[in-house]
Amino acid sequence: MTGKFNWCRTEWRRDLQSFHIRMRKILSGAEQNTNTDSPLIIIGWREWLSLPDLGIPRIKAKIDTGARSSSLHAYDIQRFERDGCSLVRFKVHPIQHREQVEVSCVAEVHDIRSVRSSSGQATDRIVIQTMVSWLDQTWTIDLTLADRSQMGFRMLVGREAIRGRMLVEPGRSYFGGRPKRKHKSK
Repeated sequence: MTGKFNWCRTEWRRDLQSFHIRMRKILSGAEQNTNTDSPLIIIGWREWLSLPDLGIPRIKAKIDTGARSSSLHAYDIQRFERDGCSLVRFKVHPIQHREQVEVSCVAEVHDIRSVRSSSGQATDRIVIQTMVSWLDQTWTIDLTLADRSQMGFRMLVGREAIRGRMLVEPGRSYFGGRPKRKHKSK
């Protein structure tokens, strides 16, 4: 019995070492996205995304696997009915620290959910479904609307939005690149 246990432990240790070597290569970028057996792509802990259905060409988002749901900074949130359909009208400042850039949005209300914030306080939030784009990937996510003006990021992408699609590399950012900055003319 002991011999078989040692053999299993040795095999397990060898498999684990092989896994760690492979992951180091992937995370270092040496083999990024070369494994065609895995549909997962690597994403950093923060990325520039697009919300095409809402008319937001780019927004910096924090990828937070500790959060279940995704959230978008929204204000002037107004629910209304049109042709028997529940809709929500809201505004977004997609760029941090730039309140002069404003996008007005309208979306169908998908749900109202109780969400517990990082401070532990539960609030009911409007949930919409919208498309999100990153590089050549586009998929539908549930997005709660909340006042994130005091938060560091205008958008938080939770684990439900990336489950089965992406692997988060917590030590790196902007795998999809950064938008070119416009320089102020003097």
